[in-house]
Amino acid sequence: MNTKLTLTIEQEIIERAKNYAKEKNRSLSDIIENYLKILTKETQKKKTNKLNPIVKSLKGSFKMPKNIDYKKELKNRLEEKYL
Repeated sequence: MNTKLTLTIEQEIIERAKNYAKEKNRSLSDIIENYLKILTKETQKKKTNKLNPIVKSLKGSFKMPKNIDYKKELKNRLEEKYL
């Protein structure tokens, strides 16, 4: 069910948003609705992505160098193990 919503936004931003919507062949309402869906979906995802207690207890137990190439390290370890 669609419901009307009144927003207070600077006139210049409204004009730029309308031009953007026109260029994309979409309505401004559609763009804003989809943006709000994305925002609320991310918030819900953060709430539901709670760590398993075992994983949570291990979190932060070791530090990796920031410049590590994970894929390269994995490849090297697998080669050592299987070749």
